[in-house]
Amino acid sequence: MHWFDKLEQKYGHLAIKNLMTYIVGLNGLVFILTYIDPTYISKLMLDPNLVMEGQIWRLITYIFIPPAFSPFWILFALYFYYIIGTGLEHEWGSFRFNLYYLLGMLGTTIVSFALESSLTGFYLNLSLFLAFARIYPDYEILLFFILPVKVKYLALLNWIFIGFTVIFQPLPNKLAAVISIINYFIFFGKDIITRTKTNRQAYYNRKKFNANIPKESTFHKCTVCGITEKDDPDMEFRYCSKCNGHYEYCMKHLHNHEHVKKEN
Repeated sequence: MHWFDKLEQKYGHLAIKNLMTYIVGLNGLVFILTYIDPTYISKLMLDPNLVMEGQIWRLITYIFIPPAFSPFWILFALYFYYIIGTGLEHEWGSFRFNLYYLLGMLGTTIVSFALESSLTGFYLNLSLFLAFARIYPDYEILLFFILPVKVKYLALLNWIFIGFTVIFQPLPNKLAAVISIINYFIFFGKDIITRTKTNRQAYYNRKKFNANIPKESTFHKCTVCGITEKDDPDMEFRYCSKCNGHYEYCMKHLHNHEHVKKEN
């Protein structure tokens, strides 16, 4: 039995149903409070130094910081993350979605303390999007409310961004990019490895099959003169109904050949 199933049997009753609804709602509330007090965000960010001083609420409250602060974009962003969260919960169930989110928070916390810097839920939200794109690759969104784009292509751009960060950015950025999406690899790592092996085996099988096909193979060949469709692309070929067996002839010899007769 998968260890996810074992955890769900033991702790499934602790799962928060409709978790993304609460997170999106609190993001909206924080967005409103920010307009009342612009410094409110600083009280919620994940700051390891302040956590060590006793402000432990920061281990959780940073996930309530809105992904955008424009009145126009906040509605789109929160609705989009609501679609992602509810889609994942519908696919996995409440417990597994809770676990995925919790692992993402754990990864973000590790990075924050390792780098001794304040962080938001950027990479956590990114890991949600990557998971959604893997499960629903053909789901379409309207980019700029005009252009329909499948999420698998947007996920590809995000992977390129992560790859660029890992290759070219300083070590702290590399660490943040990898560890903060560790939940993605925990959930999909086995499937990625299995699919990679399957695709590689299929490639070798196809390559081996193509290598065994004669390069000069033909479909038609005259029994009398041996001409093929490669010798004369305009030539037509027919089988003789009077010959005992499958004997094919070109039009020059179809009516001018000795019929093959097999004795009983």
